[in-house]
Amino acid sequence: MKLLVIILSLFFIVPTGSANEGSGVSSLSPELQLLFSEEMVELKKGMNQIMDAYVAGQWNDIVPIAKKMENSYVLRKGLSQDQMDQLHSKLPKEFLSLDERFHYYSRMLAHVSEKKKVELIGFYFSKMSETCVSCHRLYATRKFPSFKPDVEADKHHH
Repeated sequence: MKLLVIILSLFFIVPTGSANEGSGVSSLSPELQLLFSEEMVELKKGMNQIMDAYVAGQWNDIVPIAKKMENSYVLRKGLSQDQMDQLHSKLPKEFLSLDERFHYYSRMLAHVSEKKKVELIGFYFSKMSETCVSCHRLYATRKFPSFKPDVEADKHHH
């Protein structure tokens, strides 16, 4: 099982885009990169679980998942002060801002799910998804090559 986690973690390490070389997740210590990868795996799993509950009208099932996402699965638990300092000094400000927004939207999703506000559940889930896409577009184009700018297409538009 541990080997599977390590293999998955290596697969899910989110490299920075070329414009951000030397900063971002790839500049973190190997231990933090592993924790970050584990976090991404858990977030993806949580997003899938929320979607399943949302389309099934299981609002109460969304609440604990969104709360876990708000409080983070891995990164905010048990980090030393040195590791926290490393996260805040090596990750770009926009990355940290996107992370903050994601956790805010998670909190709001938990709240509106408790209140069974269907339109707002969809809205906050969409906002969470947008922050994922924004972050991947800015910082994970090696992992998600579809987000790489199409240089050839840009040349033909001018």
